[in-house]
Amino acid sequence: MLTKKAKEKMLEEVTAELKSSELVIVTDYRGLNVKAISVLRSKLRDQQCSYRVTKNTMNRLACRQAGVEEIESLFEGPTAIAYSNADPVAAAKVFNEFARENEALVVKGGLLSGQLLDPAGIKALGDIPPREVLLARVVGGFQAPISGLVGVLQGTLRQLVYTMDAVRQQKESA
Repeated sequence: MLTKKAKEKMLEEVTAELKSSELVIVTDYRGLNVKAISVLRSKLRDQQCSYRVTKNTMNRLACRQAGVEEIESLFEGPTAIAYSNADPVAAAKVFNEFARENEALVVKGGLLSGQLLDPAGIKALGDIPPREVLLARVVGGFQAPISGLVGVLQGTLRQLVYTMDAVRQQKESA
């Protein structure tokens, strides 16, 4: 049994994590064994994301103190929370992959930069391509018009050279 001081400390920790996290994902872990949860925690740790099980009463109090009451309704039944300050897409991707392998894990919803996400929103966030791919697409988008302009200018110059060559040949034959 936790002492009152330990509970207060835990409440402070959960409140601080809720305030500072870029992404918060609330899950129902019912049906997962300790080994599966350990594997999930390990994968999340690789993405600088923590995964913690706390009592729903504590979570609700922390939500009120952190000013994120919109996720209070998600704290029903066995609940675990993932907190991430790193790449939110990477953490959501871990949940998508893990949920495919372990049907017992249920994502209830979450919070991304203060905006409430439903389970479909978390799944969509995890389906976003990696940052490198998105940057490559942006660079490709910038490069395409320039390549087109170069092609048009080359075509125009080529036509000018052909025309001048035809005029030269015409003058030589005359």
